[in-house]
Amino acid sequence: MKLIMLGSGTSTGVPRVGNDWGSCDPNEPKNRRTRVSIIVENDAGQRILVDTSTDLRAQLLANGIDKVDAVFWTHDHADHCHGIDDLRVMRYDRSNPLPGYAGRVTCERLRRRFDYVFEGQFGYPTIVELKELEQAHLVAGFSFDHVRMPHGPAKSTGFRFEADGKCLVYATDFSEITPAMVKCFKGCDLLVVDCLRERPHPTHAHLEMSLDLARKIKAKRTVLTHLDKSMDYKTLSAKVPAGVSVGFDGMEVKV
Repeated sequence: MKLIMLGSGTSTGVPRVGNDWGSCDPNEPKNRRTRVSIIVENDAGQRILVDTSTDLRAQLLANGIDKVDAVFWTHDHADHCHGIDDLRVMRYDRSNPLPGYAGRVTCERLRRRFDYVFEGQFGYPTIVELKELEQAHLVAGFSFDHVRMPHGPAKSTGFRFEADGKCLVYATDFSEITPAMVKCFKGCDLLVVDCLRERPHPTHAHLEMSLDLARKIKAKRTVLTHLDKSMDYKTLSAKVPAGVSVGFDGMEVKV
């Protein structure tokens, strides 16, 4: 199984509009971060896309991704779903819509906001057939589990994907570690985890919370993501313990 990190940045990306790099060295390419999305690929080449970030087209081109077999959404915040229109080209050579999965509330909000994607319109076909997560446990060669996570006043979904005898967990946009999260994520081979900044934040995990989750679930390897402009790649890489890596756009990890 393989992780492809399409984007590793927070909702405004790095740099922010106005060429604001914050504490990040602009001469370090790994500090240039688009909004978060990942691909999970199994040994048979089947791919699941998690989140359709606002930078999705550029991410797919940069990583040579021309098709996916299913799409999952963690939640409906703009940086995680507003690139949804870029799925249109992946529908062209298909006889049926792409399978899509999200929690109940996220499904409702996506359907309201992007009705044409899920219903078709003006002679154009439906792009995604959207189902609630509870309706499936095996998709595109992967078995999966999920858990609701606190994201400040909202909720996000964390995912556990299993294939080829390995397990990858994707837990972004959470502000508290719950017993249900620990139970769902326990013993994974790779944890890809929210890590907005070093100081605590009301709606996201900070560095110590991210590392705490990795310890509690006994993750064999951890990659940090959803990083803001305070998280310089080289500075942060020198601080994290063994077994923990700072994520970057285009990063590939074999599980």
